[in-house]
Amino acid sequence: MASPSISHSKSTRPANVGQTVTDSLSKTGDAAAPTLTQAVPSPPREARIATAAYYRAEQRGFAPGNELADWFAAEREVDGR
Repeated sequence: MASPSISHSKSTRPANVGQTVTDSLSKTGDAAAPTLTQAVPSPPREARIATAAYYRAEQRGFAPGNELADWFAAEREVDGR
């Protein structure tokens, strides 16, 4: 038994598929629009921060409760602040 063929005359694809973020930002005319790369940390930087935070935790005997403070201090150390 052959199944009936179904064809659609209208596309079900959204109109903006394939459009890049840059395309949509350039159409708004917003010259100060942020790029996606500004919010993404670089892997080497994050690895250096993680290593520095680990050594800070090690110095205090890995006592729980200070992990976030260790991370922030390590960020300042790596960024030179």
